[in-house]
Amino acid sequence: MVAMPHQPAPAKPAVTRKDVARLAGVSTAVVSYVMNGGPKRVSPTTEAKVRKAITALGYRPNAAARALKLGSSEMLGMVVPDATNPFFASLARAVEVAAAERGYAMLLADSDGSLRTERRLVENLVSRRVDGVFLCSVLFDPDLTDLEQAEIPAVLLNHSSEAPGFNSVGVAFQDGARAAVEHLVGHGHRSIGLVMGTNTGGDLDAREVGWRQGVREAGLPEGPVLRVPFTREGGYRAGRDLIAGVDRPAAVFVSSDLQAVGLLRAVHEAGLKIPQDLAIFSFDGSAEAEYSWPPLSTVAQPIEAMARAAVDALIDAEVGVPTQSRIFPAELVPRSSCGCP
Repeated sequence: MVAMPHQPAPAKPAVTRKDVARLAGVSTAVVSYVMNGGPKRVSPTTEAKVRKAITALGYRPNAAARALKLGSSEMLGMVVPDATNPFFASLARAVEVAAAERGYAMLLADSDGSLRTERRLVENLVSRRVDGVFLCSVLFDPDLTDLEQAEIPAVLLNHSSEAPGFNSVGVAFQDGARAAVEHLVGHGHRSIGLVMGTNTGGDLDAREVGWRQGVREAGLPEGPVLRVPFTREGGYRAGRDLIAGVDRPAAVFVSSDLQAVGLLRAVHEAGLKIPQDLAIFSFDGSAEAEYSWPPLSTVAQPIEAMARAAVDALIDAEVGVPTQSRIFPAELVPRSSCGCP
């Protein structure tokens, strides 16, 4: 006997909006109103019937067809330099929540601090025809040609300088750093060092400008400067070098909470006390700073406000409307690492 070739089972037809409407006893328009939250209101009883039918049938809207009909993917892209950094993780989450409130989903991509990877990720988002891109670039002045040519709006996020032709949202890095130095001076410290994160373009960071301004205005010498990556490992290395140096300062301003956590370990390993032997003030305002030991004094960025401003700027972008740079003030959050109770 000759074995007959196996015949695959015929694919089940996809559940449609008409199927949902038939089971719920409503029109397809009502199903659409429930799925999209409008534009017409649906009574709670009718909405419950529609959602029950959706669950029973396992209905899933066709996103591609919907995008074609609307002329929009209802999808936004976001590129960050390090998705494992608590600050960028919190910022991405806040952007995602704000975008969802406007009816948009978000794709998150991690450039791992690489300019080449960042450019590849932007190209990928352009090819997917997202409706907009949030870019936390590794450069202070990134090349946005691909987005311009594709007519995809972009917002430079975590960006503290003007970006002609593009909306940008950031925090007052310079003012925040200067205020942190002033606070340390207020504790009586007469030597304040700097642990500064490195950047791909080798540009002067506004946090360093603020630190220099603060120590200069206090009439203090510019203490030791250690340049390391924006990582825990970088902060740990800076801490060991700082402690081993002959000119160890009484206090230090650290350019990120993540670096400060690494520095804390180095100080603890050396048997030194914080803030008695070394006072610390960092930047970002992440949860990691609050739950380190001792809790880190930090310059907090208003993440939720920045996220909402970025989402509004991106979704509401219109051709011909002037772009703007939104710079939010930072907030000092003193804790025990600087000597506050």
